[in-house]
Amino acid sequence: MAVSQPLFGVWDYVVVAVVLLISSSIGIYYRFTGGKQKTVQEYLLADGNMAITPVAFSLMASFMSAVTLLGVSSENYTYGFQFIVINLSYGIFTPVAAYLYLPVFFKLQATSAYEYLELRFGKTSRLAASLSYTLQITLYMGIVVYAPALALEALTGISKFLAILSIGLVCTFYSTIGGMKAVLMTDVFQSLLMFAAVFSVIGSALVEKGSFSEIWRIASEGGRTGLLNFDPDPTVRHTWLSLILGGGVTYLSLYAVNQIQVQRYLTVRSVKDAQTALWWSWPILSLLSVSTAFAGLSIYAKYYNCDPVKANFITSADQLMPYYVVDTMGFIPGLSGIFVAGIFSAALSTVSAALNSLAAVTIEDYYKPLYRVIYKTDVPKESISLKTKITALIYGLICMGVAFLAQFLGGLLEAALTIFGLVGGPLLGLFSLGMFTLTANEVGSVTGLAFGVAMAGWMAFSPKPVTPALPTSTDGCDIMFSNLTSDATVSALTQNDDDYFWLYRVSYLYNGVAGLVVTLVVGYVTSIVTRKISGRRVEDEKYDPYLFVPPLAKRMLENEKNNLAPEPPTDIKY
Repeated sequence: MAVSQPLFGVWDYVVVAVVLLISSSIGIYYRFTGGKQKTVQEYLLADGNMAITPVAFSLMASFMSAVTLLGVSSENYTYGFQFIVINLSYGIFTPVAAYLYLPVFFKLQATSAYEYLELRFGKTSRLAASLSYTLQITLYMGIVVYAPALALEALTGISKFLAILSIGLVCTFYSTIGGMKAVLMTDVFQSLLMFAAVFSVIGSALVEKGSFSEIWRIASEGGRTGLLNFDPDPTVRHTWLSLILGGGVTYLSLYAVNQIQVQRYLTVRSVKDAQTALWWSWPILSLLSVSTAFAGLSIYAKYYNCDPVKANFITSADQLMPYYVVDTMGFIPGLSGIFVAGIFSAALSTVSAALNSLAAVTIEDYYKPLYRVIYKTDVPKESISLKTKITALIYGLICMGVAFLAQFLGGLLEAALTIFGLVGGPLLGLFSLGMFTLTANEVGSVTGLAFGVAMAGWMAFSPKPVTPALPTSTDGCDIMFSNLTSDATVSALTQNDDDYFWLYRVSYLYNGVAGLVVTLVVGYVTSIVTRKISGRRVEDEKYDPYLFVPPLAKRMLENEKNNLAPEPPTDIKY
């Protein structure tokens, strides 16, 4: 049952090399065609004339990283199928993102999403939000590259150094020279490879087990097909409430107010096209998510009586999917290469999206404002394009540096991934304060953001009880092992949940929810208090109606129209 040595042959290397070459070629193509990436509008926003289909695929691929593919499959192997309920939250909250948040950004047509915060609140809000985003995404980029490199090194023989260097250099190359058009088109290509990687796992399991029903039967007997946990207790790891509410907040933080997605919305011709692209991205995202979840059950159907983690064939459950591929399909020339190419592609799509967005934020939120302060004039337009490309290149190098350093972070690796989620809820709260209320002001918004991040961080990094995995067995392993990890050992290391403060036992899915709620409540109350102290009334403010969600903007425009209408004369004589 164990893989005695990596089964990664010449043809597998050829497949991976071809994939990297195609991704690079797309960047070269868009560098020397069309406008040749000479303007910032083309480089960062693809001239606003992209078709809906590539944008829809890119919206999905931007956050379906290699960490997600490896993690979702191991989640379902270890804890069961309940996690797929999160896909319902995507459908529930898609109209919220499409019809409330998206129109505001599209009307603004700002390269940086955080320019909105300056227009609505002020420079401090904009800077606080963009700095939070920059630190979050920079760290996440390195981990997105490092995580698959770590898993693949042990299982395929691909050097971790080579994996990081290959992904980092190729991604930096096509993102830097090809701009947003190259990023969007490579996302389509890479999305197809991600599906191929996951379907290869499911297909192999079907060949071995004979049918979907057999895979489901084995998973059911192992207690992994439960879907009806409606427990309202927030300390339960995954329930319908936590997955829909927590998953919904995470979805909105990514698809409603995140710089990466906002840039993609602005690459199409109209707000209707942007909304259509977002709607199409949901079934694509859910298809890949559900397929990856079922791949986890497929892997369990093979290893239910010889758990590779417990048998010490591998060191982490996140290595289950690549282990399964080389163990099951390693003898087929090129098939392991397709899977590895899919994992690489997942990392490439996420990092390329991050590089482009970080370049936009750096130029718009840091460089241009600083240039105006120093030189008392705007940045010359002819120099911005080159500086943006150099910025993307620098972030690509930083990404590789963080990826190489990640191996020394130890336990901070998981902490860094948590940072990616915990910043999202408070930032969603900050934008919501601006778009949904007239009362919120800059002091309130910044205070709310600080308290929201602090609350989410406290919950995320507090000591937590170990969530017990569903049982597995090593009874079916065909050789003897002297160092098996027993269930008794695991349970002995697990403390009683009552030993932990209640808040520390709350599901990780509520971290973002808590950050959102605290940001909204503290921000709103602080705004009311500071308005009373300063004597500034909402009625005295002059707001642009288009800085608010469409229903509120419509009401403001109607009031404005009525107030501007001349008063009817009261002394009409007939």
